[in-house]
Amino acid sequence: MRAHVLVHAALAIVCLILPVHVRAQTSAAIPAVTGTAGHADFLDEGRLGHSTFGGGLEWVLTRHIAVGPEILYMRGPGDDRDMFLVGVARFGILPLRSRVAPFVTAGGGWMIHSDDYAGMSYSSTEGAFILGGGVRINATSHVFIAPEFTIGWEPHVRYSVTVGIRFP
Repeated sequence: MRAHVLVHAALAIVCLILPVHVRAQTSAAIPAVTGTAGHADFLDEGRLGHSTFGGGLEWVLTRHIAVGPEILYMRGPGDDRDMFLVGVARFGILPLRSRVAPFVTAGGGWMIHSDDYAGMSYSSTEGAFILGGGVRINATSHVFIAPEFTIGWEPHVRYSVTVGIRFP
């Protein structure tokens, strides 16, 4: 990737983490570490499937609100690659620590796209957003599993499962 793309990625991560990091040092100040895997279909020129995986951090601010940065990498056909750097908020319909908690997802950030066309490399960076929801299943007091469906821009739909580990 080009150097400016990496600089944008680093700035996005810093901007997403700093506001949450200045909170009082309580147990809520310790984030959960998340890993995500799934499938995305870009819809702008027909259906174009991508394998999706990534990770992030998540701070539970209140019983119903969790926020944090996520990095998602999407691998499409040929040399088609996409990376999303987004700040995400999840709003629990029930408290997020309930055994089963449906939630709504909203987020925004950047998408970095790269591909090869006729032997030439191409890359672009643009704004991105996601909206959707899922169900958080708290398997233990320290582990949750969350299947999720989101739609977003660049026009895509994503089906994924996130596993989160909370540290005491």
